[in-house]
Amino acid sequence: MLVALIARDNPGALETRLANREAHLAYAKSAPITLKFGGPFIDEGGNMCGSLLIMEVDSMADAQAFAENDPYAKAGLFQSVELIEWKQTIG
Repeated sequence: MLVALIARDNPGALETRLANREAHLAYAKSAPITLKFGGPFIDEGGNMCGSLLIMEVDSMADAQAFAENDPYAKAGLFQSVELIEWKQTIG
């Protein structure tokens, strides 16, 4: 199943994001799930302010475990995280 992870950063948390970016990217590359694509949301000032990931998982529980163990989540970066089953129809 495909799941979209939509996360919004806490206000003023750019430094937290930057401090944990390398660990987040390493975690994403070594995760036991398939990441189809992903990247940061960008605010009006050109700064990263959230994340969008599309992952292929066996269950929503796998998506939740991935989200909870992300270094960004452990650092308290996110104001909100939403996991939604997603169906690709274009591309």
